[in-house]
Amino acid sequence: MARGNPYNTGLDKNAANYTPLSPLSLIARTAYVYPQRVAVIHGDWRLTWAEVYARCRRLASALKQHGVGAGETVAAMLPNIPAMYEAHFGVAMAGAVLNALNTRLDADAIAFMLDHAEAKVLITDREFSATIAKALTKVKYKPLVIDVDDPVYSGGELLGAMNYEQFIAQGDPEFAWFLPADEWDAISLNYTSGTTGNPKGVVYHHRGAYLNAISNIVSWGMPPHAVYLWTLPMFHCNGWCFPWTMAANAGTNVCLRKVDAKTIFDLMREHGVTHYCGAPIVHNTLINSPAEWKEGIAQTVNCLVAGAAPPGAVIEGMQKMGFNLTHVYGLTETYGPAAVCSKHPEWDALPLAEQVRLNGRQGVWYHLQQGMTVMDPATMQPVPWDGETMGEIMFRGNITMKGYLKNPQATDDAFGGGWFHSGDLAVMHADGYVKIKDRSKDVIISGGENISSLEVEDVLCRHAAVLMAAVVAQPDAKWGEVPCAFVELKTGVQPTEQEIIDFCRTNMARFKAPKKIIFGVLPKTSTGKIQKFLLREQAKSAAAIE
Repeated sequence: MARGNPYNTGLDKNAANYTPLSPLSLIARTAYVYPQRVAVIHGDWRLTWAEVYARCRRLASALKQHGVGAGETVAAMLPNIPAMYEAHFGVAMAGAVLNALNTRLDADAIAFMLDHAEAKVLITDREFSATIAKALTKVKYKPLVIDVDDPVYSGGELLGAMNYEQFIAQGDPEFAWFLPADEWDAISLNYTSGTTGNPKGVVYHHRGAYLNAISNIVSWGMPPHAVYLWTLPMFHCNGWCFPWTMAANAGTNVCLRKVDAKTIFDLMREHGVTHYCGAPIVHNTLINSPAEWKEGIAQTVNCLVAGAAPPGAVIEGMQKMGFNLTHVYGLTETYGPAAVCSKHPEWDALPLAEQVRLNGRQGVWYHLQQGMTVMDPATMQPVPWDGETMGEIMFRGNITMKGYLKNPQATDDAFGGGWFHSGDLAVMHADGYVKIKDRSKDVIISGGENISSLEVEDVLCRHAAVLMAAVVAQPDAKWGEVPCAFVELKTGVQPTEQEIIDFCRTNMARFKAPKKIIFGVLPKTSTGKIQKFLLREQAKSAAAIE
């Protein structure tokens, strides 16, 4: 007679042995254990964990009083200030979903997002009043607008019914919030920075937010009570989940309204900053700052860099500056970083060039992600671990999005074959570490040969005069297309086009070297990514003129 599994009989989930995972539990614990530790620094303002927790509960209570219910959207157009940090907890405590808006977008894009998400409340800073005022004239349904009147900033206008401090003053600091009934419930909405068409709304759940918050600590090796500088926008993948990470860490959040190299170094000295995150452009800015700005920083500063592939020059530059750089990789759809180039102690004894090569890879999956591999997207078979055969990076696991809001077709396409398709082309090295070679749309096919734009960019960035570079395909009558390089130079230098081309030919196969160099400031997205779609158009125009 068949017998059931005894471990599944009478041993069920109940209130004593099961709780839905949510980052809301992290701030509750830290406020309980470390109520008087400084949680947030903003100018002369200091808030303890007990105070931040009470303010988050006030925000949740006020939202409920104004009719915000479960599954409704609260949008935030804010820089890295206390209100933005509090929104990452208070909105979810009300059962709502936080949509942190990209502060550098135009009014049309903001209006689309507000309507698409059906935002019921918009919390906005005076700095963005011109954009928001215009966006509000375009939306179908106007949200309740709450102004943040930040004393650190002067300018802009007040647009809303009341300011943020008045709004949360209505709320109860002892508000009895509840964990989600289901950890699969949405906690936040983040729009992709698509270059064509409308952006897609990426939905995060409580479970994924909790797990990536913890994974940031484990995969980075963060000690308790880190002092974290907010160089990374909190609107970008919810600050890579670090608002929730810092609650778990019981650390200190040092706010930063705007990335400015001198201010960053000053805050590092003043507050003993131990950790920060950023795109390669942020690290590049620090590397190329005047030496006197960097003086007097005695503590070890740990930093995460993320991007398709930070140039070797960035990795080398941070090492020479004495900062401990770790390379992570991910996408909006994976809650920010979901992979890390985990370092091996023996790498430290290798020549610097070899350390740069090893540390420049995308690496392996985060501790609390389930898997990351490189597969042929047509056959869904893993590529050989030969460092040569290209495939597409794919993820699966707990820190992968729920899907795209109101876009089932895009969701199905993204999850084809049971993996999330990143769109990034890469190889798998013999040690199981992934290395990106290009975005699928950025590979240059010249005379039948595939050229990785990232490989060419890496060589360009080794030139002493080059601050940053981007390479795209340019139409060519003979070869079909050839590499065209856009180069932003360091201050005070002016190499010739031929000098740059010759440098590339010396350091790589000649057919891969760019055929044209265009000097100038590179166009970037709000998160520091270079807008290659604009450069492709420019390269086409240049080819037509020639």
